[in-house]
Amino acid sequence: MSAKASDVERKWYVADAEGKVLGRFASEVARMLRGKHKPIYTPHIDTGDHVVIVNAGKIRVTGNNKLEDKVYTSYSGYPGGLKTRSLKRLLETRPEFVLEHAIKGMLPRNRLGRRMMKKVRIYVGAEHPHQSQNPEPIDLA
Repeated sequence: MSAKASDVERKWYVADAEGKVLGRFASEVARMLRGKHKPIYTPHIDTGDHVVIVNAGKIRVTGNNKLEDKVYTSYSGYPGGLKTRSLKRLLETRPEFVLEHAIKGMLPRNRLGRRMMKKVRIYVGAEHPHQSQNPEPIDLA
């Protein structure tokens, strides 16, 4: 039986990224955003929950040279407009971008995936402004 959009009950979760491995943590968050942890999961309906991620600056990566070798590129469209930034530099300046980029790559590339991406909130420190939603702490090991 397919779930209807009106049947979906969304919960709020808070996940601590401190000491977690980037890819493994991102895949679990993407699973929560898609709703695959629920028995009413339907691929074409957004059945996922809201996820608040704290301590994004304390995420870690495995591998010997991954901090220097992994690069994020962006192209402006102009000649000479290719920018490359290493993972190490981005973790120092914008760690929330690294986590957001990893999660976004694990979601569908369509309207549904863009809607799911709006349900994740990433914060560098331990504080977040979503206390009024009473998010449940969840351990994504």
